[in-house]
Amino acid sequence: MEFAELNSAVGFGLVTMVTWGVWIVVGNAASESIDPRTAAAISYLTAGLLALGFVLVSDASLAVTMRGGVLAGVAGVFTGIGLISMYMGFAHGSTTVVSTLGAMYFIVAAVISMGVLGEAVTLTRVVGIAFAVVGVVLVAR
Repeated sequence: MEFAELNSAVGFGLVTMVTWGVWIVVGNAASESIDPRTAAAISYLTAGLLALGFVLVSDASLAVTMRGGVLAGVAGVFTGIGLISMYMGFAHGSTTVVSTLGAMYFIVAAVISMGVLGEAVTLTRVVGIAFAVVGVVLVAR
């Protein structure tokens, strides 16, 4: 990975971090004002329209293979389940606990990547996962 690619990845990662943090706080407020399921649906409908608009105004390819389309659809199913679960969690518990546990999705992805996709299991990765789990326990208390 070149430095320019790393800078771009870090920049996009920072935008993701900030916008998702704001999304969780605003989503929590929405779920206190209306039914959390309705809030989740409005949130993702808005996000879907924004994503569709971005595809249409950018140079994104509209070519879809069967495999890619199915995988994207399955990813959408899991995204929707997670979104609804998050909004329901807001209605029943602490935003800090729900958002912190939800933010641990990267641990699930790392474990699947190492266990199923054959990515290397290294001491650094295992220690990083352990630190992340300890961090979640500390933040959620």
